[in-house]
Amino acid sequence: MHAPTPPPAPSRARTGLTLALVSAVAFGGSGPAAKPLIDAGLDPLHVTWLRVAGAAVVLLPLAWRHRGLPRRRPALLAGFGLLAVAGVQACYFAAISRIPVGVALLVEYLAPALVLGWVRFVQRRPVSRAAGAGVVLAVGGLACVVEIWAGLGFDAWGLLLALGAACCQVGYFVLSDHGTGGPGKDPGRDGVPDPLGVIAYGLLIGALVLTAVARPWEMEWSVLGGRAELAGLPASGAQVPAAVLLGWIVLVATVAAYLTGVIAVRRLSPQVAGVVACLEAVVAAVLAWVLLEERLSAVQLFGGAVVLAGAFIAQRATPAGPPAPPAGPVVAKGGAGGAAGGGGPAEQRLSQDVPAP
Repeated sequence: MHAPTPPPAPSRARTGLTLALVSAVAFGGSGPAAKPLIDAGLDPLHVTWLRVAGAAVVLLPLAWRHRGLPRRRPALLAGFGLLAVAGVQACYFAAISRIPVGVALLVEYLAPALVLGWVRFVQRRPVSRAAGAGVVLAVGGLACVVEIWAGLGFDAWGLLLALGAACCQVGYFVLSDHGTGGPGKDPGRDGVPDPLGVIAYGLLIGALVLTAVARPWEMEWSVLGGRAELAGLPASGAQVPAAVLLGWIVLVATVAAYLTGVIAVRRLSPQVAGVVACLEAVVAAVLAWVLLEERLSAVQLFGGAVVLAGAFIAQRATPAGPPAPPAGPVVAKGGAGGAAGGGGPAEQRLSQDVPAP
């Protein structure tokens, strides 16, 4: 059993907390900025490609710095690129084209509960009562968010796409757990990859995959030269340059969000980082309310709070029994958000360092 992580020094913790808040706000702003571009005529897959490819280009210096990483951790990088980057973000942006941003991100926050399902029914390892309570809370809260008693008032395909984003997160959580050295291992040493290198190469791999799938040469490029509507701004129907929204998505909601998230997790305990990461869903819902006039009812807001509480409990709960030999790794802990909405942001463990996209 590993010793608990010592509490960070006060100044280091304050810096980490500030950066974690910045990361959560940045990740949370991706959906509200992407939806107007989709409404203006861009395909959700093309918006995803623009986000991933743009961020990959910006982070090319990091990829060069860690150029030996693909040789050492090819499976981990492929999993991050295919699942946590391409899969999560494509499903998330496709979902928000059909359902409200806040609802899509809250559905994605089922990922920690689904990870525990993997532990219990696939790895056949017991989970703690707290973990089970977290799953029940998350599922119950989601029923309130989608107002299941009204016969699923939201687009069924949109909900399935959001669930697909959550499943992609689960796939990466499980894969990343096999590729990390566990607590106490130093990124860059002990065979543990540096999380910044994982992010840079994950974005590159995701961009290559999405280029083949999205075929950006068929994109309506003229949309980027026009303006998109933010219905919630003063003087209803305010128009903003589409290029500004794209710049926010690439530079702020992806590049800055990832970098600040990684630095924050290194300065905070995983528990504190997990709490702050849950703010991503709150930020996304508030921004969608203010900028896009996507209002949630009181019952949905209550359900969202319950989902986040359940996700937090589930992601912090550990399996109740000893790990299964010999391939029974401890489940990676982290939130779902960042994923696309971040992307979403939420932090999982690459030695507890890589924020979810």
